[in-house]
Amino acid sequence: MVLSACRMLVQVPASARRRGAVVAGLSTLVALAGCGATTTLNGAGASFPAPIYQRWFQELASKGVRVNYQSVGSGAGVRQFLSRTVDFAASDVPMKADEIAKVSQGVVQIPMTAGAIAVAYNHKGCELKLTQAQLADVFLGRITNFSQLGCADKPIRVVHRSDGSGTTANFTAHLSAVSPAWKAGPGNAKTVKWPTGIGAKGNEGVAAQLNQVEGAIGYVEAAFVKAPLQAAALTNAAGELVKPTLASEQEALASIDLGPDLTGSSPNPPKGYPIVTFSWLLLYRSGNGANHEALNRMLSFSLSDQAQAMAPDLGFISLPPDVLAKARAAAATIKP
Repeated sequence: MVLSACRMLVQVPASARRRGAVVAGLSTLVALAGCGATTTLNGAGASFPAPIYQRWFQELASKGVRVNYQSVGSGAGVRQFLSRTVDFAASDVPMKADEIAKVSQGVVQIPMTAGAIAVAYNHKGCELKLTQAQLADVFLGRITNFSQLGCADKPIRVVHRSDGSGTTANFTAHLSAVSPAWKAGPGNAKTVKWPTGIGAKGNEGVAAQLNQVEGAIGYVEAAFVKAPLQAAALTNAAGELVKPTLASEQEALASIDLGPDLTGSSPNPPKGYPIVTFSWLLLYRSGNGANHEALNRMLSFSLSDQAQAMAPDLGFISLPPDVLAKARAAAATIKP
């Protein structure tokens, strides 16, 4: 849709302007500053990258592109993409071959940013350090008190995602990689049958539950870990206890082979923090029509050095140079 705008319109809740914070079902709306033609793009999907997308889409205001992005989870984003009700989608797990086969226009999947999934908890004075077995046993419901983990006595209350989620898929892929019991039980997917705990929608919802309940523990994208929440140190494939830091996350990402289609991942990287993931935009290879130029502008800015440099301050990881070069090449294959 093309419209005329004579002032900037930014609809961003106050709570969403805090570093790394977004609101469930967030819609970021940005219009062109000054009078002129503006193209509107509609997207939906992962809550994991929503804070950085929100920032990028605000910056796009001066470039004549208005973006409405709904943070509804990777699963819902893929469903909307398949039904062609959005111009693009976002997911923390690439589309599968059978899903891609349903899209007659073809699909281009482009890594846009990256981050870590933290095991966040609310227990003041506890410095949680988890072995791989302990991590799985917490979410299997076998460990039920922080005293079993070397901290002060307090019942553990697990919080997990209730919606279809790439964050869940990546987190449970790690659990399946390090725990035979988890692999044989809940397994890994965007939705699983949780042995214990309560559900909440989106990274935002899980973080809110963790903040409200003392003794709560769950998994969220690292940018959502704010006081009083803390991130546990996890044991990686090399047997080292590692917290999610920019350095440990970059080390892990550097060990992942994305492959020729840029959709590779590793559920248990050999180095660094053990639960890291890229996040992808899903675009139609052709059939974009009048939106083609706007999509080009959106991708060109989001994959620019300027936009990528914003990542660390928002709790994300800038794409490595070689990945960025491949992402830009993939973006160039999108047609009207």
